[in-house]
Amino acid sequence: MASSSDSSPIATEPVTLLEVARVAGVSASTVSRILNGTAKVAPEKREAVEEAIRRLNFKPNLFARSLKTGITMTVGVLTQAIESQFYSRALKGIEMGLSASGHSSIIVSGHWNAEADAASLKLLTSRRVDGVIILTGTIADSEVLAVAQQQPVVITERKLEGPNVRSIELDQKYGGYLATRHLLAQGHTQIAHLAGVEGRPDAHQRYLGYLQAHEEAGVAPNPHCVVRGNFTDKGGYLATQKLLDSGEPFTAIFCANDETALGARLALYQRGIRVPEDVSLVGFDDLPMCNFMTPPLTTVRQPVYEVGLYAAHTLLEMMGYPSEAVQVPPLELMVRETTRKH
Repeated sequence: MASSSDSSPIATEPVTLLEVARVAGVSASTVSRILNGTAKVAPEKREAVEEAIRRLNFKPNLFARSLKTGITMTVGVLTQAIESQFYSRALKGIEMGLSASGHSSIIVSGHWNAEADAASLKLLTSRRVDGVIILTGTIADSEVLAVAQQQPVVITERKLEGPNVRSIELDQKYGGYLATRHLLAQGHTQIAHLAGVEGRPDAHQRYLGYLQAHEEAGVAPNPHCVVRGNFTDKGGYLATQKLLDSGEPFTAIFCANDETALGARLALYQRGIRVPEDVSLVGFDDLPMCNFMTPPLTTVRQPVYEVGLYAAHTLLEMMGYPSEAVQVPPLELMVRETTRKH
């Protein structure tokens, strides 16, 4: 009669840290320090441990390790609209920036609502993340500083400095100025503006850039040609319909972002208005879709991916992981085919 060991499948036991140490020819404490990122060992020892981990397909118990060290190897990311190409580009930069460190991200959305922002931030901190990245948002500075008392925080599109807080803010006013100056240089003196969400600093700064370019050129903007949008394609569509229905004359439109421009383009098309033959159109952000619009959209390039990369690397530095500096380029105008001389 065959023994039970002959007839039963062999149970696969989880590989232990001790086995990794034995195969690598080092002590268990050395393996542990390497996994925690605190070891200063000879390159050949590190290579031996990494090779043993690959051969044995070792998967460390992150939960047990987090209880012991307080390190969860996770980073919380508070964003606003995950479905937006703008935020997906920033999230891609964060993902790439974290990849070499072994950290994973937990992403929650605030949906441009202060209460939702606060609740989402509370959710992230309850998950004991090692650090937090906040992509724009409406959360109060005081709440950000309170979170920073527990873990490092990096926030974008805001100037905020404090203990355990870093921030990055791009010159949105300059971007609005670039877009409007380009249209003025093309001979347009009747330039409409489809503005962003009321109360949002980036929307207001882009509008100020629109005004600055007019003032510099000695051209008075028509306040009746400034129509409020909401940074979405539907908002741009409705704002353009309202602008057209007003009967106010215009030969060009500066849109507060590319999604607004996408909606504006459709509204103009449905009214039989050609771009750029009849109306020139400029967006803001330079999302991937801009190259595939008909015609390709002239827009202000905002280095969204690089901002995400910068946020991730800055947070890693604050958490004690050496990281290369990330250079965030300034905003620049990308001239394509939706503008022409008037």
